[in-house]
Amino acid sequence: MFVLAVAAYFLLACLLSWLILFPAGREFLLQALAGAGQRLQQGFGRIAQRQGEGVVKIQQAGNESLRGVIAFVRRHYLLCVGGMWLILLPPRVAVMSGSKTMLGGFDASTREVNVQVADILAGEQLVPPPALPPLIFATVELEQERPMLVSASRDWALMNPAYAQLLLQAFKIMKEKHGYDMAILEGYRSPERQNTLAALGASVTKAAAFQSWPQDGLDADCAFPPAGKLGLAGTGPWASRESAVCTGTGDVGHA
Repeated sequence: MFVLAVAAYFLLACLLSWLILFPAGREFLLQALAGAGQRLQQGFGRIAQRQGEGVVKIQQAGNESLRGVIAFVRRHYLLCVGGMWLILLPPRVAVMSGSKTMLGGFDASTREVNVQVADILAGEQLVPPPALPPLIFATVELEQERPMLVSASRDWALMNPAYAQLLLQAFKIMKEKHGYDMAILEGYRSPERQNTLAALGASVTKAAAFQSWPQDGLDADCAFPPAGKLGLAGTGPWASRESAVCTGTGDVGHA
C-alpha cells in the first residue's frame, strides 16, 4: 500500500506540474472536461427522451453546474493548482524526510580483511608446474613404449578444473612427502587421437573415442622425471620407492 500511495502521489505531482508549466496541458484538460460535458449532455438527452421533462430539468441543472465548474477552473486555474499543491505538500514532506529504520548489529563491517585467510577460506588454487621441454618426450625409448607421445596434449587448461586441482594436490604431496617431482605425460585426449591410438593395437589402448576418461578431461598419465629425463623403466635407487607411491609399472603413474 505504501508503494502504491507513493506512486499515486508521484503521478499526481507530475500532472500538476504539467498543468502549471505548459499552457497546452491546461488547454487539453479543459477540452477533455468539455468533451466529458458533451458526452454527459448526450447521455442526459437520451434519458430525457425516455423520462420526459423532469429529466430534462435535471440535465439542464447538471449542464449548468458543469459549465460553472469549467468556468471557475478557467478563471482561477492557478488558485486551484496551488490549493492542490498545498494539500499534497505535507504528505510529500513526510515521505521524503522519513528515515529508513535498520535493526542494530547489521551495519557494514569496517574491519580490514586478511587476504591470506580469505584465500584459505575460498580454497587453495594450485598452479600447474612449468612445462617440460618438448624434446624430453621425443626419445626413442619413449616412442617405443608410448607411441605418438610427443604429440600428446599436456595442457592443464583442457582438463576438468576440479580434476586438475586434485592432480596438482597429488603432485604437491609427492614433492613435499616423498621428495619427487612429477610431470604430466598426457592429459586431455581428443576423440580423433583416441581412435588413432586404438588403431595401433590393444597393446597401446583398447578404448575407442568416447570410451575412456581422457575425452572428458578426467584422466592423465604422469611420470617422475629423474634428473630431468623421463624413463618408462624405473632404474636406480629411487625406482623401488617410486613404485610404492605411484600406480602403474615403472615410473609411470595414471591419475
